[in-house]
Amino acid sequence: MVWAVAILLGAAPAMAQAPAFNCVGAEQIEDDVFSVPFARGSARLGDAARSPIDAIVEALGTDPARVACVLGHAGQEGGATTSIRLAAERARAVTDALATRGVPRDRLRSEARSAQFSPRVRAAVPPSRTVTVVVLPAR
Repeated sequence: MVWAVAILLGAAPAMAQAPAFNCVGAEQIEDDVFSVPFARGSARLGDAARSPIDAIVEALGTDPARVACVLGHAGQEGGATTSIRLAAERARAVTDALATRGVPRDRLRSEARSAQFSPRVRAAVPPSRTVTVVVLPAR
């Protein structure tokens, strides 16, 4: 009985698994960066998101070793907590759309990025209402 289990386990094909990765420094990468727009105050993907989502799926489909950072940007409207929550919901919406299109979730990392909430930064131009997707180079 034990030998049968050992044979079955040994005969199982090795499952390819995406390597662990993080998104530190992803915003400095200049190639394969995509911007997915959202309407003000919304985390729903609109028609304008279709083309960037298609391009992201294509970039990830060319090499299964590539992974992507899905970065939702928090602005300053509505306060820090509301803005970060909306950024996370937008990043999750893009991640869900990519997964629905066949991209394995273990190849995607979804994060909300926050601008600093200080008077000095408030005077600057607020970040656009987008999610940036950075397809990282294969390792």
